[in-house]
Amino acid sequence: MFGLGKRRSKFGKFLDRYGITQQELSDASGVNRNSISRVAQSDDNQPSMKNAAKIVKALKKAGYEVNYDDFWSM
Repeated sequence: MFGLGKRRSKFGKFLDRYGITQQELSDASGVNRNSISRVAQSDDNQPSMKNAAKIVKALKKAGYEVNYDDFWSM
C-alpha cells in the first residue's frame, strides 16, 4: 500500500510535516492558494522569485528557519 496518496515536493513535505495548510500560508503570504498547491505537488514546479520571496518571508515570520534553497534550486 506504499505510494498511495498525493505527490509532494520538498516544499509540500515541509508543509505536511509542520501541519501548515495551503490556505493558512496563502493568507499569510498573499500568494494565490493555487500557486502554493502547484509548487507543493512536484519538485519540477518552481514559484516565481517574487512568490518564493513572499512564501519564505511568511514562513520566517511564523518562526521557521527556512531559505529559498531549502525547497527550490536556482
